[in-house]
Amino acid sequence: MYEGVLQELIDEFGRLPGIGPKSAQRIAFHIIQTESYDPSKLAELLNTVRASVSFCSVCGNITQDPECTICRDPRRRRDQICVVEEAKDIVALERTREFSGLYHVLGGAISPIDGIGPDQLRIAPLLERLRDTTVTEIILATDPNVEGEATATYLARLIQPLGLTVSRLASGLPVGGDLEYADEITLGRALEGRTRVTPA
Repeated sequence: MYEGVLQELIDEFGRLPGIGPKSAQRIAFHIIQTESYDPSKLAELLNTVRASVSFCSVCGNITQDPECTICRDPRRRRDQICVVEEAKDIVALERTREFSGLYHVLGGAISPIDGIGPDQLRIAPLLERLRDTTVTEIILATDPNVEGEATATYLARLIQPLGLTVSRLASGLPVGGDLEYADEITLGRALEGRTRVTPA
């Protein structure tokens, strides 16, 4: 434990997700020990981000404009909406260059333990978007964990009566992985999504 403002700085960094006590301490000491580092630039950027970055009014993605670049892009397919939990999931899917439709960010997943129910998620705006008759398919791309599965199941039951195609991202064993280390959900999904092997 350190005294005064240094400990306050370490504690503040430690509140950030993914940064433990050791990492927080390293960052704080880097700022103190590196004379060439100008912390005012970081402070300025943090203030600018808080003031200018918000969420897309259509899909919930992060943007500096009322609508994000994906929603504004006329080349994107309007008949497909991929539903994700968080805006960062869009970045991961965009890196694949396999999806050219639109997105919808829920803002989390159903988790009764954490007090998050359907009303806390952006489900109502999704249903509002589905009134547009150009949408024909909903791709549920929630995380392959208990909360993600519960959210996908809830959404599928809600959307299927609308007559739209509802699909779920395939998931299974990672390349190079061992069966003995796979959890039950992953193995179950791998068995569900098995494909026929045909001789060459």
